[in-house]
Amino acid sequence: MQQRNGDTMVYVIDDDSSVRRAMLRLMRSAGLNASAFSSVDEFLAVDFSADNTCVVADVHMSGIDPLDLPSLLEKKGKSPPVIFITANDTPETRSRVRKAGAAGYFRKPVDGQALIDLIHWALSEQSQSTN
Repeated sequence: MQQRNGDTMVYVIDDDSSVRRAMLRLMRSAGLNASAFSSVDEFLAVDFSADNTCVVADVHMSGIDPLDLPSLLEKKGKSPPVIFITANDTPETRSRVRKAGAAGYFRKPVDGQALIDLIHWALSEQSQSTN
């Protein structure tokens, strides 16, 4: 297991508890701090720093539309990269994800290493844009 990067946080949002647990294990095995939420509503209730933060969210959940996350976070003055995942991949979903301004998009089951690589890339891009 890699050493944790104390400044980095990945927030996982998925209504499936088994996906949340698997994602937390993946993030932690890659040395990333991680926290999980069962809905966008639950996540938005938490105050967090957007620095060195990435969000991984399922596309299809009840409550607040996850595809609204990038714009909702921007309105709060926070713009962490948001990566979307879905088990229901369609051309319409891909189009909506693109329009939402996502940092990335994966079909479930997610390729763990590809997701970790994208998270590191997105955090690097975020760090460069804030410096």
